[in-house]
Amino acid sequence: MYGYEITQKVKELTKGELNITEGALYPSLHKLEADGLLDVEMVKVDNRLRKYYKLTESGTKETENKLEELQNYLQTMQSLIGKLA
Repeated sequence: MYGYEITQKVKELTKGELNITEGALYPSLHKLEADGLLDVEMVKVDNRLRKYYKLTESGTKETENKLEELQNYLQTMQSLIGKLA
């Protein structure tokens, strides 16, 4: 997907609860690209160059690791809240 498409997809998937501005998105995309977690393909669309972003194999593994960390964190917090209630 290209940047604007990503912002719209996030908005759609979260039913408008999460709104990512392009100003916040692009620095993150550039960092992920520099870290080797994203591949970028330049495509000419309507006489304009558009950058399409795709996770690399390392990016996919990193995403899976971060999701697992998040799940563990949420389980820990739920357990903690349960003990405090």
